[in-house]
Amino acid sequence: MDWSKCSVIESDPEKHGGDWLFKDTRLPVSIVVEALSRGLTVDDLIDQYSVDPEQLKHFLQFVAVSLEHEKPVHANTF
Repeated sequence: MDWSKCSVIESDPEKHGGDWLFKDTRLPVSIVVEALSRGLTVDDLIDQYSVDPEQLKHFLQFVAVSLEHEKPVHANTF
C-alpha cells in the first residue's frame, strides 16, 4: 500500500521519527489501526484520540480501496 497517495496522512522526519501521521497532528496511523483491531469504533477513535472525523473517513476509504486493488500474498510465496 502506498501511503504517500493518501491525502490525509503524512510522513515527516521531524515528527514522530518519520512515522505516518494524520496531517497536522502527531497521531500515528499505526495507533488508529491497532485501536480498530482491538475493537474500538470510529466514534471511540474520535473521542479518545481526537481524530478529525473527515480525516478518519478519508483514511478508511483509502485503505478499503487500496486493499481491493492489491493482489493477495499467499503463504507459500515466501
